[in-house]
Amino acid sequence: MEDNRLFSEFPPVSTEKWEEVINKDLKGADYEKKLVWKTIEGFKVKPYYRAEDLENIEYLNSNPAQFPFTRGKQADSNVWDIRQDIREHDVAKANSLALDALKRGATAIGFCAKNVDTEEQMASLLNDIYLPAVAIHFNCAKKHIDTLRLFVAVAKKNGFDTKELRGSINFDIYSYALKHGRFWGGEEKDLDEAAELVRYAQDNLPAFRVLTVGGKTLADAGSNIVQELGFSLAAANELMAKLSDRGIAPATIANRIIFNLSIGGNYFMEIAKIRAARLLWSKIVQQYNTGDDNACKAFINSTSLTWNKTIFDPYVNMLRTTTETMSAAIAGADSISTAPFDITFKEADDFSYRIARNQQLLLKEESYLDKTVDPAAGSYYIENLTDSIAQYAWQNFLTIEDKGGFAKAIREGFVQDEVHKTAQQRDMEIATRRTTIIGTNQYPNLTETMKAKIEKHECCCNCEKGDEVKPLQPYRGAEAFEHLRLATENGNRPKVFMLTYGNLSMRRARSGFATNFFGVAGYEIIDNNGFPSAQEGAKAALDAKADIVVLCSSDDEYAEITEQACQLLKGKVRSIVLAGSPKDMVDTYKGYGVDEFIHVKTNVLECLTAFQKLFGNL
Repeated sequence: MEDNRLFSEFPPVSTEKWEEVINKDLKGADYEKKLVWKTIEGFKVKPYYRAEDLENIEYLNSNPAQFPFTRGKQADSNVWDIRQDIREHDVAKANSLALDALKRGATAIGFCAKNVDTEEQMASLLNDIYLPAVAIHFNCAKKHIDTLRLFVAVAKKNGFDTKELRGSINFDIYSYALKHGRFWGGEEKDLDEAAELVRYAQDNLPAFRVLTVGGKTLADAGSNIVQELGFSLAAANELMAKLSDRGIAPATIANRIIFNLSIGGNYFMEIAKIRAARLLWSKIVQQYNTGDDNACKAFINSTSLTWNKTIFDPYVNMLRTTTETMSAAIAGADSISTAPFDITFKEADDFSYRIARNQQLLLKEESYLDKTVDPAAGSYYIENLTDSIAQYAWQNFLTIEDKGGFAKAIREGFVQDEVHKTAQQRDMEIATRRTTIIGTNQYPNLTETMKAKIEKHECCCNCEKGDEVKPLQPYRGAEAFEHLRLATENGNRPKVFMLTYGNLSMRRARSGFATNFFGVAGYEIIDNNGFPSAQEGAKAALDAKADIVVLCSSDDEYAEITEQACQLLKGKVRSIVLAGSPKDMVDTYKGYGVDEFIHVKTNVLECLTAFQKLFGNL
């Protein structure tokens, strides 16, 4: 049957032809600089991909639910657990929140078991929860083995078969050491406890995961994607090796591990990261000759990244967590924990919990992402990202192995130093606004105040620090800018006056730039439509009792107004600023009295810090 007539109208175009057209359009501009993106992870991303770019990717020959599981573990659906993590310490209140979440669509609950010491308290925590239908995760506990025993005892009393119960307990040796600078009871003692947990789970809770590998700890300290993945795999392999030495079968260990990976805002990269994680973990476990395909299947819980969330303009966090949740769902995460949008500054409430759940419910019930197996399959771009991330993460993994394993690497500070280097690079990109954080270092809500809304969080863990391991410092990329803005709320709020003149498009563009610039520090902005002369503009600025006057015009017209404006304003306002960088005239304008030049290459954080010190806010 003739069915190719449509395609015969479109003869294939070679890559060489595409490149020829692209180079013609570039008109001599550097192809690499203009079109090739070098990621913070260190590899290059081309501006487009074609079928030929898939030719050397091995895993593409496998199907979903087949080794190496890059395409997911399920052959007929993409179902994941909607996990809600509850930070409430009071067991009765936590139970009430859990029941409400389950009624409203959650299928997995994360509890803080810090205050659960007795069967009665565990029974109160689990009251009216039908455990066979819900995955129960314990995010923290005083003693992990005791928490599991209490859980089993209560489950049996309620008539449940514990061998069918799903969930996990957050026993994460290496993340704890990286957070606190020490192991909980010493490395060997912690490994002994890990072995005890694995054996207990094998006998009593075979569907439970009792060893956590927390990549999110690295990501929340500023790591990049391949560092998070490569170092997490090294930590998991360390557990495999050390617990195998304690007489536990590798397959048993692998089936007890849960990877708690962050999910950030780099949409396609995050999809590729999860797919690469499954690929690499299956290859690692295969080397232990387990003979068990199930052991090669990574169990991945994707948790919203904290590093990229903000206090100011917090509703933008909803947008961030929406794309993040979508990345995790498309990539085939086993469970997803979407963070409430407001937890950067307060305890989540009913509204923010509901929004977090509904983000996942919308992706399931209205977008049908749970129905499509491996939705990203065949995308030239995502398949190449998956391959690149896998290769670079594998190099990180091998580097750790060459250093004698993950424990030795963190004792030497290698992992921490590598993460810190990346964090510094990220911080510089935020400070200079090459990385945009909406509402914080760009496009601020000028009328917003947050100081009165910030609440202190109760910490779930033992925060005693040690010096056995160099600790990682979790933080948020927005913190430095938030500190500037909160300092304004606590101190003086300078008035910034836009002295606009001349060319309409240039004065509007530069006053808009300056509004954003000073707005991120919470300053009061006084914008204007334009003045016919420097004299009238300067008079209006003085009448408004401005602290900072920003000259906004074109480079050519600055020559007309700068000297006169400075003569009228110098000594009467705290600072005169020029929006732009007229290179040949900078020294001249400084001589007239311009104190600062602001433009796209300015280190905004550094500049605003100096202004805050000028006004006594820092």
